[in-house]
Amino acid sequence: MSIAQNLLEIKASLPSHVTLVAVSKTKPVADLMEAYNAGQRIFGENKIQEMTEKWQQMPKEIEWHMIGHVQSNKVKYMVPYVKLIQGVDSLKLLKEINRHAVRWRKNINCLLQIHIAEEETKFGLDEKELDELLNSEEFKSFTNIKVVGLMGMATFTDNQTQIKREFDHLKSIFDKYKSLNTNNCQLNTLSMGMSGDYQLAIDCGSNMVRIGSSIFGSR
Repeated sequence: MSIAQNLLEIKASLPSHVTLVAVSKTKPVADLMEAYNAGQRIFGENKIQEMTEKWQQMPKEIEWHMIGHVQSNKVKYMVPYVKLIQGVDSLKLLKEINRHAVRWRKNINCLLQIHIAEEETKFGLDEKELDELLNSEEFKSFTNIKVVGLMGMATFTDNQTQIKREFDHLKSIFDKYKSLNTNNCQLNTLSMGMSGDYQLAIDCGSNMVRIGSSIFGSR
C-alpha cells in the first residue's frame, strides 16, 4: 500500500481523542509530502538538523514534534518553529529550552519523558526525579515553557503483558500529577505507543501515538 493509504487506514482506526504523530525520521521530503497531501499535519523527528531542513522545505502549517533525545546545545536551532518537545528528561534541558524561548519571545510546550522500560538504554526520569523536578523552585520560575504531558517508551519485546504493565505504570503516574495546575504545568497529553504497540497503548490510556514504519514503511 502507498503511504497515503497506510495513513488513512491508521487514522480510521484511531479513536477521535487520539492524536497521530507521523514519525518521519530518515524519510525524504517527498514521502512526508505524500502524507501531508493525504491530510497529515503533525510530524515527529528525532534529529534537530534533519527536522530543521524539512521545516525549511515544507508548508508552514505543519506541527513539528521533537521526539528524540535532545542535546542542550542544539535547542536553539528548533526553538523558532518546534510545536512540542516530547523527550525532555532533565531540569537542565528545560532550563535551556526556557532560555531560548525567552529570547524568541515564544512559549514552548514540552512532555517529560518517563523511564518505564527495562532497557537501560532508554532515557527518562523515574518517579522520584519527576516529583523533585515538578516541585523545584527553579522549575516554577520558568516563564516560557509549559509541561503539557508525559511520554514514555515500552521495552522492545513481544511480551504483551510486560508492555501493558509498563503502559499502565505510566498512566498511573500521569493520573497522579494530572491535578497539578500551575503556570507551567498542566498535564493533558499522554504520549505512548508506536507502530508495534499503539493499539495496546490506547487501551491503556494514551491520547497521542507516534507511528512511523506502519505509515512510511521500514527504515
